[in-house]
Amino acid sequence: MIPQISQAPGLLQTVLTFLETLKAQGFTGEYATSYADRLSLSTDNSIYQLLPDAALFPRSTADIALIARVAAEPRFASLVFAPRGGGTGTNGQSLNQGIVVDMSRHMNRILEINPDEGWVRVEAGVVKDQLNAYLKPYGYFFSPELSTSNRATLGGMINTDASGQGSLVYGKTSDHVIGLRAVLLGGDILDTRAMPTELAETLAENDSSEGRIYRAVLQSCRDKRELILEKFPKLNRFLTGYDLRHVFSDDLQTFDLTRLLCGAEGTLAFIAEARLDITRIPKVRRLINIKYDSFDSALRNAPFMVEAEALSVETVDSRVLNLAREDIVWHSVNELITDVPGKDMQGLNMVEFAGDDGEKIAGQVDALCERLDSLMAQQQAGVIGYQLCNSVEGIERIYNMRKKAVGLLGNAKGRAKPIPFVEDTAVPPEHLADYIVEFRALLDGHGLSYGMFGHVDAGVLHVRPALDMCDPQQEMMMKQISDEVVELTARYGGLLWGEHGKGFRAQYSPAFFGETLFNELRRIKAVFDPDNRLNPGKICTPLGSEAPMMQVDAVKRGYYDRQIPLTVRTEWRGAMECNGNGLCFNFDARSPMCPSMKITRNRIHSPKGRATLTREWLRLLADQGVDPNQLEKELPENRLSLRTFISRTRNTWFAKRGEYDFSHEVKEAMSGCLACKACSTQCPIKIDVPSFRSRFLQLYHTRYLRPVGDHLVAAVEGYAPLMAKAPKTFNFFLKQPLVKSLSQRHLGMVDLPLLSTPALQQQLSGHPAMNMTLEQLEALDVTQRAEYVLVVQDPFTSFYEAQLITDFIALIEKLGLRPVLLPFSPNGKAQHVKGFLQRFARTASKTADFLNRVAKLGMPMVGVDPATVLCYRDEYNQTLGDKRGDFHVQLVHEWLQTALAERNIQPTSGEAWYLFAHCTEVTSLPSTPDQWRDIFSRFGVKLENINVGCCGMAGTYGHESKNLENSRGIYALSWQQQLEKLPRQRCLATGFSCRSQVKRMEGSGMRHPLQALLTIL
Repeated sequence: MIPQISQAPGLLQTVLTFLETLKAQGFTGEYATSYADRLSLSTDNSIYQLLPDAALFPRSTADIALIARVAAEPRFASLVFAPRGGGTGTNGQSLNQGIVVDMSRHMNRILEINPDEGWVRVEAGVVKDQLNAYLKPYGYFFSPELSTSNRATLGGMINTDASGQGSLVYGKTSDHVIGLRAVLLGGDILDTRAMPTELAETLAENDSSEGRIYRAVLQSCRDKRELILEKFPKLNRFLTGYDLRHVFSDDLQTFDLTRLLCGAEGTLAFIAEARLDITRIPKVRRLINIKYDSFDSALRNAPFMVEAEALSVETVDSRVLNLAREDIVWHSVNELITDVPGKDMQGLNMVEFAGDDGEKIAGQVDALCERLDSLMAQQQAGVIGYQLCNSVEGIERIYNMRKKAVGLLGNAKGRAKPIPFVEDTAVPPEHLADYIVEFRALLDGHGLSYGMFGHVDAGVLHVRPALDMCDPQQEMMMKQISDEVVELTARYGGLLWGEHGKGFRAQYSPAFFGETLFNELRRIKAVFDPDNRLNPGKICTPLGSEAPMMQVDAVKRGYYDRQIPLTVRTEWRGAMECNGNGLCFNFDARSPMCPSMKITRNRIHSPKGRATLTREWLRLLADQGVDPNQLEKELPENRLSLRTFISRTRNTWFAKRGEYDFSHEVKEAMSGCLACKACSTQCPIKIDVPSFRSRFLQLYHTRYLRPVGDHLVAAVEGYAPLMAKAPKTFNFFLKQPLVKSLSQRHLGMVDLPLLSTPALQQQLSGHPAMNMTLEQLEALDVTQRAEYVLVVQDPFTSFYEAQLITDFIALIEKLGLRPVLLPFSPNGKAQHVKGFLQRFARTASKTADFLNRVAKLGMPMVGVDPATVLCYRDEYNQTLGDKRGDFHVQLVHEWLQTALAERNIQPTSGEAWYLFAHCTEVTSLPSTPDQWRDIFSRFGVKLENINVGCCGMAGTYGHESKNLENSRGIYALSWQQQLEKLPRQRCLATGFSCRSQVKRMEGSGMRHPLQALLTIL
């Protein structure tokens, strides 16, 4: 039995009083104080971990102003605040103790657009890709680019002055911010914009917070102008936080306070809204993928690409490419970046040309290709091949691969993982190749492996040395390497923070700025935030303050993780190796990962949140001397006794009365998971929440009773076959209002599906498919066996959608083959989902033995439901290991590809069909939609894949009353919108859960693609 974990960091009374005061004064947002909520905001995409006191989620600028106004009361003077956006910072920019003000949950509205003048006004929590999806119909986009664009907020981009691919042409975020609405501590609103210097001087005369700010900034930026121009590097990636260089225009006639707030990392004010300059989408885009025999060749060849007037030049090394090859993302680009026969591709330059003049771009591309052909013919510059990509869709797929590659570095094998801390150095592009030679020598001197990629056109290098941060010696090495890289970068006239802001690295700022200019930064901080209460320790401290800066060697995640025994860390890899990349925060409702995060917008209900909580749970268990691995091993021996039952009953009773146990907070996060397994493939680290979720639930319920509904779900494969013998009788009772009410109140289940009538046995009564025994099949010779197809049953289609199995058998016959319905053998998927892992192991072992015996026949075995078929491949492997055997159950489309290849199909014609693929299926088997399309095309019929996320049902998730609202909400995010646009009778879904959800929500269901094929035949 796991112990109670009653210790959790408490809350300061001042914090509680502050939150109560906010609520009393009309705060319309939300706040969170639970340990789980605070943990979910204690990390970002960096190596650091800082636990906040609480979190606020404002809904409007008025809410932020209220926060700032109440915070100014003397009784709350000890409280500090940290603004937060998407939490994608790689250097701890938004991490702090005190109160986090998270703009991403509610402040995500696009407020106004003016296409004629080319600007848009947004709230700080709008995600970059969300804005671009909104702008696309207008022919515009927001051009500063970054790899986390599908979850990074514009407020975060502004606060770090973010930039990335294409910055030589498009610049940084600050180049596109026309004005800001910021909230000062105290509640005053500061609206910034470019203005004549004379007007700024007039505003500076006012005796107000705004006047004092204008006065101080004018004085610092004017009086120190010569020193500023001397110190600030002449780079595309100019110094960030605070940008004294660009407050004045070159002729000093224009003044813009906006430039100071861009890159300030929330240390001066809360950014609430922004008016942004938007860029016309170029009419023509071309990309050339140039392949090299070495990374050094790719780097040294890059300046030539820049001279060719390319929009951007992105370089990737072989380590990053090889990690991408092992990921699901490679499926989308494998035809666009092919290997060169007989050559080893060690580097890649992705060179893009873009603009409105098609002839000019064609000329640029032709000229570059001619030059590359010449280099290859002469075997010069290490060029071994190239590929041209002319489609915008293809170009976007390549860039998506490049973006995901950042996170993929964290999936490197071994305990040492490539980590960000010197990952965005910038030097003059003409010196980059030589700089990287020295950089690599520095890392090689420490015996480290690393991955490299970057924006070579801007002189920016992304390098992540592999370190095991659970090893104190390697943690110390991280600080040593930081110091050495600072010195190296300075020698080349570059910057340590060319792209990702300063964060904890601001301790190096005095060396870059020099004492005089650094004191000017402190003077500006003092006029905005004299008491050092906004993200303290970042950028600088206010003049007159003795408060320390954040340090590069501050407390990191590794400090906490190393408190967990190595054997536990190894066994719970999925939770331990989450690196905070945050791809699971993707705003796009059509992306399959993670539906619970999308509907709640709560970081706890994301793979990253669940991994964070599980890591802390493991640490707290270790603190009590408890080894979860040992507990799992003892479970088969510990049969339920009366004493154990009484103990669990008592613990459950106390839990319902409010007795604290951190395990309850972890359980709440796990209960929100739909177990769709998208994270097991879509996450760069492939953390597979459902796997460690099941293990957690198994251990959690050694202490607490399971809900009756869990037992009902886990036993479905036992009672469904019995109920199917009298489906009308059971359906009669299931339809009764009293039974529905009792089910909801006592079982926690709603909208239970009705059994098929007539049942499958009745529908196929007397059919040859029902009459063949295993012994009869074994007696067939090889030639006879080639005529048979074995249908593997699952509990959902066989007992709740029997017509589908009947139709599949009819389809097999239409194709001239002989179907055989195998006896039903439980799959165990539901047991695994609910954490009945001992029962699942027994079920899996028995069914694997049966299917291995059947597999010896050499006949194709085909299952209809993706979730259960994929369970044979995934959960069976994890649980049984070598004992699983080598049986293989195909999905319908996998079998059809082979079956149809051997047959002459007479093409027909007709209206198009529309495929809504099961999310677990398309994330595990990304080629599924294409394969179905090819199958339909053999019949001369068009099948169009509809890009949707999760339907919201996910097995029994949507039937649990506590999930009903979220289930309906998830359905509305993408499925409902797409179905409203299309003819329902032409829409097809591969998943049983998906068809069930549509039937529940719309009153009528969808068909499986095989049923459409049967109709066509």
